[in-house]
Amino acid sequence: QVQLVESGGGLVQTGGSLRLSCAASGSSFTINTMGWYRQAPGKQRELVATISRGGSTNYADFVAGRFSISRDNAKNTMYLQMDSLKPADTAVYYCNAGIITAVSYTDYWGKGTLVRVSS
Repeated sequence: QVQLVESGGGLVQTGGSLRLSCAASGSSFTINTMGWYRQAPGKQRELVATISRGGSTNYADFVAGRFSISRDNAKNTMYLQMDSLKPADTAVYYCNAGIITAVSYTDYWGKGTLVRVSS
């Protein structure tokens, strides 16, 4: 079974930085597009950024150049570098990946990592 595990969340001050990681584990799989989503209390889950296997990226408007998504296909790992953080960025951040196996093409989700930005 393929699993996605996020790490790197924590508490930072306004203007600080964090780098989130998402590692995929398992055997006999290929990862297509990956992405980061976030969900703040009382709000629906929203897209933060996506990245194709070839490295093409897409960002939500609210990122405004502050975040950068990347991936290392050899390590089956995706990253989100977050700079100039502000309280509005406080949310649980989730890793998403389209994973191909011998029997399926499945949209996988990690369990999330909490990012909290203090005023």
